[in-house]
Amino acid sequence: MPHPFSIRLSDDLDARLERLARLTGRSKSFYVKHAIEEQIEDLEDLYLARKVAKRIADGRERLIPLEELERELGLAD
Repeated sequence: MPHPFSIRLSDDLDARLERLARLTGRSKSFYVKHAIEEQIEDLEDLYLARKVAKRIADGRERLIPLEELERELGLAD
């Protein structure tokens, strides 16, 4: 079931979205949903990477050199 969601847009962004919707016959909601769907995975990856990078910097995450990992997995030449 879809969930309603509201956001505040700058006048410029709203005008661009309105123009796109008018030119294509689609709703503004269609394009907002599409933009979120296109970007959410990248944003999730970015914030996860930042969390891991912080753990590495704080010494709470161990890095394994590729060569060592290949040996452990039996992939070394």
